[in-house]
Amino acid sequence: MQLHRPTTRLSPSSLLRTLVFVPLVLAASLAAAQQEPPSAFPLDAAGYLNEELPRMEAAIAARDRSFFHGAMVRTVQFSERWGFKVKANPDLAAYPMCTSAVMDYVVVGMCRLTPGDEACEPGLAPRFDANVQRCREVAARK
Repeated sequence: MQLHRPTTRLSPSSLLRTLVFVPLVLAASLAAAQQEPPSAFPLDAAGYLNEELPRMEAAIAARDRSFFHGAMVRTVQFSERWGFKVKANPDLAAYPMCTSAVMDYVVVGMCRLTPGDEACEPGLAPRFDANVQRCREVAARK
């Protein structure tokens, strides 16, 4: 059985728009869902990024744009699970470095493939790297 791969070209700006507009239907179910304690978030976010970043590097090396569709889906699922895109978990405000790193991950990867896109602001990659590092540091203390 062959799986159909999306043939549309995703730009960093279209990915960013998708990540910003999480369906509101999920907000109600998230608010009702049992959440892990907020103190577990940095470790989970760092673990998520530690898993995803090597995959992203391999996709960039292979110039594989299709990877980013799945990465975007996984990122949205991760953010929905923790509720930080729909503000269902305001306790995560203590970890902005982790929420920012997770949300910027796909856009940073796409910008490495198409650096001229409008979503690829010059400070994005260094800010992402700093947030990943700070998130890992916070996670190590938990």
